[in-house]
Amino acid sequence: MHMADALLAPAVAATMYVASGTVAGISIHKLKKDDEPQKLPVMAVTAALVFAGQMINYTIPGTGSSGHMCGGMLLSALLGPQAGFLSMIVILAIQCLFFADGGLMALGANVWNMAFYGCFVGYYLIWRPIMNSQWFGEGKSGARIRIVVASLIGCVVTLQLGAFSVVLETSLSGITELPFSSFVALMQPIHLAIGLVEGLITSAVLLFIYESRPELLQDVEPVKGEGSQRSLKTVVAILAIVALVVGGGLSLLASSNPDGLEWALFGNAEEGYAENMGLDEEAYGIESTAAETAGAIQEAISFLPDYAFANNDTAVGTTVSGIVGSAMVAGVAVLICLAGGFFRKKKSEV
Repeated sequence: MHMADALLAPAVAATMYVASGTVAGISIHKLKKDDEPQKLPVMAVTAALVFAGQMINYTIPGTGSSGHMCGGMLLSALLGPQAGFLSMIVILAIQCLFFADGGLMALGANVWNMAFYGCFVGYYLIWRPIMNSQWFGEGKSGARIRIVVASLIGCVVTLQLGAFSVVLETSLSGITELPFSSFVALMQPIHLAIGLVEGLITSAVLLFIYESRPELLQDVEPVKGEGSQRSLKTVVAILAIVALVVGGGLSLLASSNPDGLEWALFGNAEEGYAENMGLDEEAYGIESTAAETAGAIQEAISFLPDYAFANNDTAVGTTVSGIVGSAMVAGVAVLICLAGGFFRKKKSEV
């Protein structure tokens, strides 16, 4: 769902930067009051895991399309919506600047579409109400079912909102070759399928954490008499190893089919599927001075464009991209938290 600059008019792109920046500012203010230091290592490894997870496109059978996780629901269930949102900004900014994934001018829109809904709508309207309910009974079995249900519903709903926002933003940008109704009819169903798969992935990760350290999950009360099965260091180490394995190894198995947005725009006629909107991949959308400037900056900064060595499509480039990108995301997340004073244990007042 990473939008390219050509899909946005500069005015729409600027508006989305303001919207995402405002939410980021509110989140920073909120996090200065957080005094849970265990969130710092968890934020680092889960942000790295989401970065790695986004490198793996999974095939949507029978469509010629593929999808990848967004990760907003996963991060907000572990860190809360504010820390989850800032983690997603780190992920998307690093993808954009150093891997040329998503346009620089479109970054504000991509943050809104991929992070805001998953972190805030997903948490406040889906995750927290379900986890604080008595649905499916008490005890660990009930909690497990609530985690799965909240993950599935949350990922499906928030991806639907994100996909609709992409359509709305392109329509407001005045891209006449994208009829609103046709674009919606393509984007919503394919992202429904993508959301269902992400929901299963999210629930699997959250169930592992629930069995290991249930107190790390937001709005989940550990069952009395059921202590943590693994130490915090062990959980963090396992998640870090999974991030490296996914980014450095499993990413090599990613589907070559276009993702949901690319599929809707360009189709996949080469593999015998529909052309869909049938846009020309080399010439489409809006040309603007702002987009050209953003593209030049992005080209100069990105040292592993499209998660590969420049002018070299060997698998080693993908492996290096997954490992380096995951490490960068984890490191930047930690630095931001330290610089902002987030998650510091506050001294109790006498």
